[in-house]
Amino acid sequence: MLRATALKRKGDWSGAAADTVVLDFDHRHRRRLAMTGTGGLEFLLDLAEAEALADGDGLILDDGRLVAVTAAAEPLVEVTCDDVDHLVRVAWHLGNRHLPTELLGDRLRIRRDHVIEDMLVKLGATVAHVSAPFNPEGGAYGHGRTHGHDHGDDHAHHHGHGSHSHG
Repeated sequence: MLRATALKRKGDWSGAAADTVVLDFDHRHRRRLAMTGTGGLEFLLDLAEAEALADGDGLILDDGRLVAVTAAAEPLVEVTCDDVDHLVRVAWHLGNRHLPTELLGDRLRIRRDHVIEDMLVKLGATVAHVSAPFNPEGGAYGHGRTHGHDHGDDHAHHHGHGSHSHG
């Protein structure tokens, strides 16, 4: 089976791709995974370490060809507010819950979650369901991902990253 062992970032390659893989946000952060392109090309993604793949990146196959990465549209919530101060306050509440959030200047995008949508409406935000590629802001430590963990009813944390409240 062909393997893709390296990648070229968007803008660092040109020309026609051998095929295209359409991946949602979760599947764009991988190290090793069997993949099939939209044109039927089968290959093994086999990177040295997990990489955050972006829309427009190219995966380099053993034979030198490239497979283009396309970000898939996903069911999201687009959040708008009355003004920038309101938007910042809403963004703080999302960040305080460690939710992956895409920052779009005058609006935010998150994954659909009826509990969070209800909270946003109670905060005075406007929410609208959209289907679009999801490209949330990367984590604070440069890994391109936020760290996920369960925020159950007790909001307890079992790891250290500074003291904070979820009240």
